[in-house]
Amino acid sequence: MNSLRCSVRREVRVTFSLRAQSLGFRIAKWTVFVTLVHFYWRQPWFWRCLSVAAMLGLASHLFYRCKTRGWTRPWGGWNDLDTANPR
Repeated sequence: MNSLRCSVRREVRVTFSLRAQSLGFRIAKWTVFVTLVHFYWRQPWFWRCLSVAAMLGLASHLFYRCKTRGWTRPWGGWNDLDTANPR
């Protein structure tokens, strides 16, 4: 149970790190997402596209997590270990 708690804490720390994504990028990302949902949610293909996007997002998250060995090693051309290591 303790390792699960540590994993969840690390995931939350990475998720809310300003070094992973800047605040401006997050605001822009969610603005685009909410706008697209607003305009297309009544389309018959909306839920299928949303499901595919969620699966691709989860797959890319797990791939990156695997390559960084659980956020403990840098990967991708920059040193992002500060987001994973507790202070």
